[in-house]
Formats: sequence, C-alpha cells, structure tokens
Amino acid sequence: MSSVSSLLSRPSGWFRRSGRTAPSRWNTLDAPKAEVLGVARTLTSATRVVDVMHLLRPEDGIEKYYTVNPGSAFADGLDSYLSGLGIHVLSWEEATRRPFDLAVSCSVHPTMRRLDAPLMVLPHGAGYNRLVTESTGDALAPAGLSRRELMWRGKVVPQAIGVSHQGQIDRLTEICPEAAPYALAVGDWCFQRITASMSHRDRYRSRLGAVDGRRLVVVHSTWSEHSLLGRHPELPLRLVTSLPADEFAVAAVFHPNVWARHTRAGVLERLGAAMDAGLMIIPPQEGWRAAVVASDWVVGDHGSTSFYSAAADRVTMLAATGLDELDPLSPAAAFARGAPRLDPEGDLLAQLLDAARRHDPAALRPVVDGQLASVDTSGEVTRARMYAFLAGRGVRVPPEAPRPLPVPAPEPMRRAQVTAYDVTGTHDAWGTVEIRRRPLVAGHHTEAIGFYAVTTEENHPHWPDAAEVLARTVADAEVAALDWIADAALRHENLNVLVARLDETRCLVQLRGGRQLEARTERAWGARRPALDPVLLGSAVNLWLTDLERSKDLTDGLTLRTGEWSVQVAFTPPTPTL
Repeated sequence: MSSVSSLLSRPSGWFRRSGRTAPSRWNTLDAPKAEVLGVARTLTSATRVVDVMHLLRPEDGIEKYYTVNPGSAFADGLDSYLSGLGIHVLSWEEATRRPFDLAVSCSVHPTMRRLDAPLMVLPHGAGYNRLVTESTGDALAPAGLSRRELMWRGKVVPQAIGVSHQGQIDRLTEICPEAAPYALAVGDWCFQRITASMSHRDRYRSRLGAVDGRRLVVVHSTWSEHSLLGRHPELPLRLVTSLPADEFAVAAVFHPNVWARHTRAGVLERLGAAMDAGLMIIPPQEGWRAAVVASDWVVGDHGSTSFYSAAADRVTMLAATGLDELDPLSPAAAFARGAPRLDPEGDLLAQLLDAARRHDPAALRPVVDGQLASVDTSGEVTRARMYAFLAGRGVRVPPEAPRPLPVPAPEPMRRAQVTAYDVTGTHDAWGTVEIRRRPLVAGHHTEAIGFYAVTTEENHPHWPDAAEVLARTVADAEVAALDWIADAALRHENLNVLVARLDETRCLVQLRGGRQLEARTERAWGARRPALDPVLLGSAVNLWLTDLERSKDLTDGLTLRTGEWSVQVAFTPPTPTL
C-alpha cells in the first residue's frame, strides 16, 4: 500500500470504529443512509468508475468511498490520480474489512470476492472485446466476460454485470452461462456524456488550436504491440511534419496503459521530436473525450477511443487493426475489418482529404449500433440498477433522469511554438499568396522542398544560415524592433525578409535592400481583427518578392491564404520626417 493511500484511509478508519455511522453531531449535512465503494484496478478503470459514481447523489443519502484492487501490471499512477480528486480513499485491506451496501467496478477480478458488498461491474471501454489470456486464461473469451474473472468456486462473483448491448449478453451466455442472469444492458454512460458535449465543440477546438481555418487530426492509440503506437511509432511525427501547419492541428491520445507501462517521462521523451513540430498530447486522465468531440479526423486502431470516434460520426481511419487480439465475434473486430485504412507510409495529406470526401457515417452505423445501445438512457438505466441495491437502506431513485454534464475542456501537453519551417506557395497578380508551411525536425528533415523560414529561437547549426526569412516572435523584447532589424540585417546577409512582431496584429517588415514597412491585419465589419503570425507574414512577403511577374506593390496589400482560411494584410511605409 502506498503512503498516500495509507494516509488518506486513516481518517475514515478512525471515524468508523464504533459503528456503522458516526455520531450525528459530527455531521454538517445529513448523515448518510448507505455507503458505496468504487473499485479501481487500473487508471483506465479508475477514470471510468469515478465517472459512473457521479450518478450516485450525496443528497440521496449516499456516502462514496474508493479503493484500489491490487495486482494489475498497469496500476502505476492510480494513487496520485485518486488522491488528487479529494475523495475518500481506502486501502484494499481496509476496504475488505468493512461492509458496504454496493461496490462498483469498471473491471473485474476474482479477488473482488473478498469485498463485503454486492458487486456491480461495468466495462471500462466500448464493451468487451479484447482477448487478454493473462487475465482470462481463455483464448476465446474477451476480458471481462471470462469464467476465470466472473466465477469463484462455482459461484458468480458479481451480482450485476453491466454491458453496453444485448449482443454482449448473448456472448456471455455462450462463454459463462452461469453469469448471464446477472447481466443487464445499460448502454454507455461515457458515450452519453460525449454526445452531450457536442455543443462545446468550439471551446474544445480552441483549446486544441483548431482555429483560423485549422482542422484537427487526433491520433488514437491503444496499448500493446498490435496498437497504432506499437506498429507505427513514427506516425505522429510523420503527421505533424507532412501536414501543412496552418491548415492542420494534430493531437494524440494514448491509452492509460501506455503511460503506466512506459512512464510519463518515457512517453513524452519518445514523442519529443513530434512535440517539437507541434504535436499536442492529451493527458491519460481526461481530455480524450473532448478531443473526440473536437476532431475532424481520427487516425486510430482497435481501441475504444477510435470506436467512440466513429460512433460520433468523425472521419475515422485505422493505421492498425489489432485483429490478432480481438474477439473475432465482437463488434470491435467488425469495426477493425470494415473501417477505412490509412497507410502510414503513403501520402498522408492526400489520404485524409480523400477519406473526408468519401466519408459516410451510415457505413459503420450497423457496427456501432451492435456495440452501443440505448445511449440516450444509459445514465438512467445504470443509476436505477445501482439504486436498487440501496433500496433496503431507504435510498430512493431520483424521480428525474440524470443529466449528463459536458466533459471537461482538454488541457493538452505541448511544447513551445515551432521555430523552423519549410515553406512552399504561390503568388498571383492580384496580391493573393497561397502558403504552406511544414515544420522542420532535426534528423527527420533531409531535403528542402521550398525555402526555410525560422524564428530567432531556432538553434539548429545550419537552418538559420540557409533561411530566407527570419522572424522575432516576441513583442515585448528588450531591444526595440527597429534596432533588432538593423542588427539582424548586418548579421544575416542571406535573408530576403526580416520580421519583428509589434503586437498581436502588427509587425515591422524589412526587405532585402533595406525597405521597411509596417504590416497589420484588416478586419471586416463585425469581425475580430485576426492575429498576425510573423513567420507566416515573412513567408508570404518572400513569395511575393520571388515572383518576378508581380504587378502590385506591397502597399496595395496582400491576402494571405492557408487552405480555406485567409487574412487581409495592409502595409504602411514610414512617415517622412521633416
């Protein structure tokens, strides 16, 4: 037992020695009528059981506690997660010494028989699909439905087995018929919350950088050697360096077992180059559901998060199928066989665009409906089954159905802004500049396809000397913009364009030869004034400079276009001094 869990468990132990309830004078609120224990075994199951336990209302007289069922290979991070929630946490030893009116777990293990409480188990993903012989001892039964997990000495351990679809009860009847009478189709409360969060899509997208015309690609990987990350560990890096940075934002969601097995530091270090190029990583505790809502494309595998994405009608492509470790009769296997594929070695941009054109939500609907049923009533059905265990303690089912709250906004892990780009584009006679920037990553980028544009923070030994555009992105710098540009022009004779940010919407620009202009974004009536990216501006001006057929001067303005998004930029020469 960890020191954190031990300390957290003590007040509850001292509080309860003399009887089932504490003296009423100790309570500010009404004394509880019933006690429910949430049982976690991995971080994945912990986040799910905490979510489900919110269906139990304290105002109905319910006191909630949590414990960790020990023994999982993926238990790392559980103590810190639970202790950070400000909840009652008991050690497993204490939890097994005390009676509870109900225990709820989103995983199942034979050792849970030691609990003095009726046990209700639920899936911790989209149904029961994965073959894990280490847990089940069975090459045919999916984890969560096997005899080894559900039975002990001829008796069924759980008194309620929640499944997301009637088809899983049929599967349970084949695998462990003794347990089938305890099963109930409760839908999927997790997915109900996802659907209830759709109105928050803009807020989630803003947190993930899907603004100013950027579309969001989310990489989803489950765990094991058969996962996307196990099969194609370089795919996140390939995506952020292949997709135009002004048209796409890329985030990654990794199964909590990846973090538990390889540590937070190990995961972030392994993905460091991709993060330098702009990859955002969603923490394992929360944020993946918001990423599903926010996404335009999902590149995934056979994990539940990819399945949920398809269920939410997102353009979903699989880079790994995991069929080697799925129950071949499960909807997840049907999903893996039928979902569109992404070739990690092919043209990623072309494949994404083609998948979007071909996207038909109805194509996978039969598979989704075979796994997720009664989604709109899941909270109501799940709550009613839990409250039924508490009726003897005088706890009544609330008259109104539970209202699923929107999931929290994502808080992605990200690094500083990209400091070097390979830029291509075109300029037409009317002053419109089409720009595509792709991040440069040392050791990954081998040959320029356009010209380099870098910021003052780029420390590569060669790229700044090879660049045609240099930009200072910090507005409140120690050296004034005019002085910095004068000094930089002397030190970097290779440059065509120098740019210094003045504020969010204005920049100072100097062209080769010394001409200086002040640039600012323009706005339409009723619209906000767009921000002005110094590197993007410098890239556009460089494309204008290298077009020998240009017929307009910069003072006529430029239109910067990246994909479907555009911004008008006006240029003003210095005011003559008398």
